[in-house]
Amino acid sequence: MNIALIAHDKKKAQMIEFAKEYESKLIQHRLFATGTTGKLIGENTGLVVHCFKSGPLGGDQEMGAAVANGNLDMVIFFRDPLTAQPHEPDVTALLRLCDVYQIALATNYETAKLLMESL
Repeated sequence: MNIALIAHDKKKAQMIEFAKEYESKLIQHRLFATGTTGKLIGENTGLVVHCFKSGPLGGDQEMGAAVANGNLDMVIFFRDPLTAQPHEPDVTALLRLCDVYQIALATNYETAKLLMESL
């Protein structure tokens, strides 16, 4: 399964915690992430992560293209709903594409845990 891991700045520590908690499951899949998130996951776990660009520099759009091209099966995106993001249109487009193509999507820790338990 191809799984995307994305986190806004204020949620990156939570994503690292999540990756550590589910490392034994995640290691069995191909992982993709936006730039900084992927780098941090790689540095803090034993997981191999293919990194796209940073979200604000086009990474969210690259993820959207991967969804539209059938190259992702699940997206875990820890969003910061309390902070305005300069690339919010890209984030919205990615979430919309997940809905259009019926891609499993978690935007918070508890939903992501449920997806991991279903693997």
